[in-house]
Amino acid sequence: MNIILRLIKIFPPEASHKIALLSLYFLYKTGLLNQFFPKFNNQKIDFFGISLSNRLGTAAGLDKDGDYIDCLGALGFGFLEVGTVTPLAQFGNPKPRVFRIFKEKAVINRLGFNNKGVDYLVKRLKNRKYKGIVGVNIGANKNSKDQKRIDDYIECFRKVYKYSDYITVNISSPNTPGLRDLHDLDNIKNLILNIENEAKLNNFNRPIFLKISPDESAETIKSIADLINLSNLTGLIISNTTIDKEILHDKKNIDIDGGLSGAPLMKKSTEILKAINNHNPELPIIGVGGVMCKSDFNEKINSGASLVQIYTGFIINGPKIVSKILN
Repeated sequence: MNIILRLIKIFPPEASHKIALLSLYFLYKTGLLNQFFPKFNNQKIDFFGISLSNRLGTAAGLDKDGDYIDCLGALGFGFLEVGTVTPLAQFGNPKPRVFRIFKEKAVINRLGFNNKGVDYLVKRLKNRKYKGIVGVNIGANKNSKDQKRIDDYIECFRKVYKYSDYITVNISSPNTPGLRDLHDLDNIKNLILNIENEAKLNNFNRPIFLKISPDESAETIKSIADLINLSNLTGLIISNTTIDKEILHDKKNIDIDGGLSGAPLMKKSTEILKAINNHNPELPIIGVGGVMCKSDFNEKINSGASLVQIYTGFIINGPKIVSKILN
């Protein structure tokens, strides 16, 4: 498995990503995956009525279109999150748009919500064999503005809610122009109200999370947390990627446009998580950003996260990271 991982890293980032997932899918279809990866069902927890085998899940972006739910579900994760999905299929931003920084265990991406559209994802969700927990991360198309952007979230919500164990509303990708404007309190109130109304209309009583940026001020994030606490939404996912490249040691990469993830994000995202937990200890938080090992996972939990997600750690270290964290 380590040899395969090293070979895959020779290819360009997006090709490597596809080859890695196809390799896992092949191992899954041949029945070999279960021989390599144990299940971690002895760490079960109940989370808002959802029974999880453990606290570790995949972050959105790893499987944007739900093509690999079954094979990722066989790796021992407690839950999966697919997406980000938008109403219409879109290519995303021009290539190259993913940049790996192996020395710093980091990735910069400016993908731009590339996905096959919500209707395609719904088909994949309907056909999945994996019986575990799957959340869906929803977003807006690049060309949608103002109320049309809100409408995009509602359209995605309306189409995926029947097949989602929870839903994440992603307002924090730095790669869709204007999306982070939704952190403005007036804008976010409007979004929350629309999501609440749609959930009520469809009797959706499963968890709904808001995924936020690590680049907002502490006061803004606390205000958002207060709004979530007063709403019918469940909690926050902290956090998405950062546009702050100054946290990189190698400054030659600071001018690359896009969101930075991986080890350099760990401190920043965890400090925000801790601050929000101190501000409102009762607010459920899923921690994500920079988790590369078991100690990072434990730090997220000890800082107030109920659950933890990984993405870049999976890319850098390969699927064995699941057992290394959970053992």
